[in-house]
Amino acid sequence: MILAIETSCDDTCAAVVDPADGTIVSNVVSSQGIHDRYGGVVPEVAARHHLELLDAAIDDALASAQIGLDDVSLVAVTQGPGLVGALLIGLAEAKALALVRGLPLAPVDHLQGHVAANFVAPEPFEPPFVCLIASGGHTLLARVEDRDGFTVLGATLDDAAGEAFDKGARLLGLPYPGGPALQALAAEGDPHAHEFPTAAGVAGLDFSFAGLKTALLYALRDDPEASKPDLAASYQRAIVEQLARRVERALEQTGLERVAIGGGVAANGPLRERIRGLGVTAHIPPMALCTDNAAMIGSAARYVTPLAPGAYDALDAYATGERGL
Repeated sequence: MILAIETSCDDTCAAVVDPADGTIVSNVVSSQGIHDRYGGVVPEVAARHHLELLDAAIDDALASAQIGLDDVSLVAVTQGPGLVGALLIGLAEAKALALVRGLPLAPVDHLQGHVAANFVAPEPFEPPFVCLIASGGHTLLARVEDRDGFTVLGATLDDAAGEAFDKGARLLGLPYPGGPALQALAAEGDPHAHEFPTAAGVAGLDFSFAGLKTALLYALRDDPEASKPDLAASYQRAIVEQLARRVERALEQTGLERVAIGGGVAANGPLRERIRGLGVTAHIPPMALCTDNAAMIGSAARYVTPLAPGAYDALDAYATGERGL
């Protein structure tokens, strides 16, 4: 079995994945639930809570899978990108477990993990396809030709879609994390009440959300009595439309008729509906596999060349940015 660890941000995650077919045997996510008071993730606080929670998460994952460490043949861990302190906690734990047990260690790129969430059993989505990865820290379009990597077609020029959700929610007086709260408020409003920008002037397959956030700020400043549900619904529509239109462009440019999504923003209901309505074969992972989780890391680890015991030291360089991550 593969024991996978994910600590790139504020969710402490461990999972057990069957390497034979990608079956998720267990998938544990311990959400820290303390960053709402700060309005966003505090890296130092996140790292300290990973230190407290990770052992319990791993124990939980093994117990839920009804296996012990003797049944683990590979340890997988997120090597980045992410918060440096948070990544180092997961890397240290994975290195220690692998070294003590004499096991190979598979370093996994976090973004490849989101792609690989589409490869798990019982219905793996086979390449080639266009993949939209949208989260709090990343927004990009990728062409996936095989299971061990991808080619970036376009990326955000400024802010990520998830950050736009979080900061928009904060402007509207909503709690962190902003995506679910903004979606709930938007359900009560008119998505056509306001015309927010969708970066229509940005050519190609790149994204831009900075102007959208500014537009919401000005709308609130110019009309403090404006309906917040209408603002939320219109703001959400602008984010979803920008993402969907870039996906449509990518499908046209590549000639592909298959699309998948991943990342926390992929849990957004209107986005999921919009992608399903594109008229192509669409694969949308379950909600639990869109947000950060270790099962996707275990899935990606099946296609990573592992490091032999004792050859793990270079991993710290990835997390600390010495390798340009």
